[in-house]
Amino acid sequence: MSLVGGIRPPIAVLSVLLLSLAGITALTLGKPDNALVPKAVLTSQQYVAEDGAIALRASLDESVTDLTGTATLFNEGKPVSADTVLDKVGEVYQKWRGTAVIEIKSGKMLAARGENVPLSAIDLSKLSRGDGLAPRMVRLENGQTRLIIPALLSWKGRPQQLLVASSTLSFPGVDLGPGRAIGVVDSTGRLLSSHGALDGERAGKQLASFAKTAARKGRQHPIKAKEPGAGGYTGVSGHLTGGAAEDVRTVGGYATLTPPQPGEPTTASSLGLTVVTQVDVSAKVSQITRPAFGVAAAGALLLIGGLAVMVLLGTVQRPLIRLFLESRRLTRGDLARPVSVPRAGEAARVGAALERLRRQLQGEPADAPAPAVRKGLGARALLAVCAVLLLVWSVPLMLVLNRADSSVKVPVQLVHDQKSRTVTLSDRVRRALNEGHADLSAVAALIGDRTTPEDMKKVLERTMQDHDRYQSMYVLGADGEILARAGDGPHHEDGKGPSKQAIEVTGEGGKKPVVTATAQAPGRGGAAVVGEFRIEFVNALLGRQGMGEVRVVDAKDRVIGGDSGYIAFEKAPSHMNSLLATKQAGATVQRGGTVRVAAAAPFSGGGAAKSLQWSLASWQPAAGLAIPEYSLQNRTVLAGLLGLTAAAACLGWLHIVVVRPLRALAGQAEALAAGDRKTVLFPRHHDEVGAVVRSLELIRQQLQGQPRKRDGGSRTPAGVGRN
Repeated sequence: MSLVGGIRPPIAVLSVLLLSLAGITALTLGKPDNALVPKAVLTSQQYVAEDGAIALRASLDESVTDLTGTATLFNEGKPVSADTVLDKVGEVYQKWRGTAVIEIKSGKMLAARGENVPLSAIDLSKLSRGDGLAPRMVRLENGQTRLIIPALLSWKGRPQQLLVASSTLSFPGVDLGPGRAIGVVDSTGRLLSSHGALDGERAGKQLASFAKTAARKGRQHPIKAKEPGAGGYTGVSGHLTGGAAEDVRTVGGYATLTPPQPGEPTTASSLGLTVVTQVDVSAKVSQITRPAFGVAAAGALLLIGGLAVMVLLGTVQRPLIRLFLESRRLTRGDLARPVSVPRAGEAARVGAALERLRRQLQGEPADAPAPAVRKGLGARALLAVCAVLLLVWSVPLMLVLNRADSSVKVPVQLVHDQKSRTVTLSDRVRRALNEGHADLSAVAALIGDRTTPEDMKKVLERTMQDHDRYQSMYVLGADGEILARAGDGPHHEDGKGPSKQAIEVTGEGGKKPVVTATAQAPGRGGAAVVGEFRIEFVNALLGRQGMGEVRVVDAKDRVIGGDSGYIAFEKAPSHMNSLLATKQAGATVQRGGTVRVAAAAPFSGGGAAKSLQWSLASWQPAAGLAIPEYSLQNRTVLAGLLGLTAAAACLGWLHIVVVRPLRALAGQAEALAAGDRKTVLFPRHHDEVGAVVRSLELIRQQLQGQPRKRDGGSRTPAGVGRN
């Protein structure tokens, strides 16, 4: 017999699957959930750490790009004094703790602003090396760490100078929320900087412990650190669990600084830094599971599954095997004993045909009256009965039992995290727009009344190469004439002068909003440098794990951007109206038909983007979070799906390899018994049904070989007169 065909394998596999599923059901649905902290809370800490790592990496890389880009713009213009350089740098960018300009050859300090820059970290004699101008980290005497960024100032006929800026390892715009601390760790596990709630010796020791663990885990390869097929954050990240005190446990997350595109390292991602966070959360044992439920569900499956298997064994398998043995007996010439005919169904039809063929082999004519066949449920009906029995167990688990309703308890920490992450992302978008406007201001500050359109175009093209946030840049004259441009065609209205607003949004009615920034050129008589942001750049900032759907909304609650499909300038979802109306950062659990965790945060802080009055809205269904109630519901649904899958697979298998061939066999056997001697019968499968078909073919050949009486008498019985 075939290993995958026949009547036995499908029934045996079904029995094994049902027994295994009963054990899984008893263990998964009856085992108490002893987790003190829901998995959703732990995963959320990982996402918070990833947000911090993204913000820190973007801030450091932007600082490096801004300083080197500014130095390049100065190098292409006329020579200016060191004080002028620092004044313009400080006027456009307010991000560095200290700046200085020194003469490389003599080492003389030419100008300085802000705190003292640790110039001893720079060896002026090695600047010509490949990494001579690379940013580096320096630890100060007070224990703080600074990132030192050098850039070369070079004018023809003047000694080369070095522009140096120092930056802290801070997290710009990262909202920590209540009770959270965050720190930056180097590859050895040493805390370089920390912020947030670190009151008490216990909190400090716990963060130091987390720092060492995060540094060790951060040394893994990003691919090896994840489960196969896992996506999301391109670096190494995870969550941490610390000590407990009474009903409070410290949890945290970590994430390495990673480039925005895999395989394309940036300055910040090459520093070997890791962000680590910690927060105290409530730790209580979940009591939502009931061990008796799992045992009862497993017992019901054993009872129902056993009944279905008994039906298959008694009404399908045994009759078919009996037919197989009876057909073999007839082919061997044992015709003395009548065929044992099954009770009903296709097996009864085949058995009755075999009995007629036995009599015909003994000499009875083919047109003799056929015995009555007992009617009953066919094989297909029996399979349907078994399917219904298994559905009686599976369907309630999938649709009814252990369902989480609108009263499900959402951990408070998840609500806090949704709010803080939304505030952080809102500030990230605001800062990105402000940085874009600052780039335009830096370009505009260097455009004078003698700058030619060709030189303007070169500066614009270089700026677009350094920053991918723009789709178009151009210099607009006071009369509305475009003096120079780079990138795509501008959306500017002909004859219209520069806008008085630093950043504005146009394009209503089109497919995409047009976000335009304008920076006045002081020495060009009313001209301005204009940059049109790519809306894809704004949308790319919104793609964060674990935040659900995110939308940028303007002052009229119209959608400007989003991390997933949206229609430009459509109204924000109605369930976000109450949060957006407050014009304050907030989060809540929305209940009703769908339980959601939602948050909103308006732009806060200064800069050119403040005038936009945008807000960020985010929401996600609680059903997608690893909350105990939903986890139990998901396990229950999974058990039902497994039962349905086992029934469909095994009963479908049985129908294909046994029931359909058996129905065809019944028709062939009845036709042969009715006198059809010309149709050759051949088996399609090497199983019980195929064996019966082979036996029928042998019987057909025996009947064809019987001699006929010339006068139309009956055939000579098989074996009679042979010696």
